[in-house]
Amino acid sequence: MTHSPAPDTGSWWDQRYREGSDRWELGAPSPPLQTFLEEHTQAPKPPAQVLVPGCGRGHEAAFLASLGFAVVGLDFSAEAIAEARRLHGEQPARLCWLQADLMDEAALAAAGLGPGSCDGVLEHTCYCAIDPGLRPAYRQSVARLIKPQGWLLGLFWCHGRPGGPPYGSDAHQLVSDFTAAGFSQEVWQPATNSSPGPDNQPRDNEWLGLWRRAAH
Repeated sequence: MTHSPAPDTGSWWDQRYREGSDRWELGAPSPPLQTFLEEHTQAPKPPAQVLVPGCGRGHEAAFLASLGFAVVGLDFSAEAIAEARRLHGEQPARLCWLQADLMDEAALAAAGLGPGSCDGVLEHTCYCAIDPGLRPAYRQSVARLIKPQGWLLGLFWCHGRPGGPPYGSDAHQLVSDFTAAGFSQEVWQPATNSSPGPDNQPRDNEWLGLWRRAAH
């Protein structure tokens, strides 16, 4: 008997990309993040070194690069990284792709992503894709990678449905968890222009947050 790979393995995500069954795919940057970066007075500005974990097909990473950021798109799915390269190419010193696990400190360090190496991290669909039991490790990893006074900008899906991925979150608990991880809240608000979900219904309960890493 053969068994399907588990949702928390690279091979499981590879299969989703090969089949085109990744229903989170928008074909473009997430509208709430794009609008925030283009229009909000508190939005981070280039130049800055930015990591996009769980970048998938790389739409947000490529958008950040178009704004002038230096971006690393990270995913542990080989298929996702191959798709990102195919769709967006690579630009020396502006946009590159890395297949690795966000929680694999040694692999990140080998690629030049050591402590304090990033001015910012952009989060979209990685936090909701990993098992909730891995979220403390996620917060620890991004806190290690972001330099003091650096930023974390994220769009979080705070639905309450059981199971996953995508796994749900609680908006109040997210604030508590990231505060405990050493981040101070600058923006935390419901997203106002979310894309429809796979059933063409509004994707409710998305929250947009901007946090600043503690100085020490």
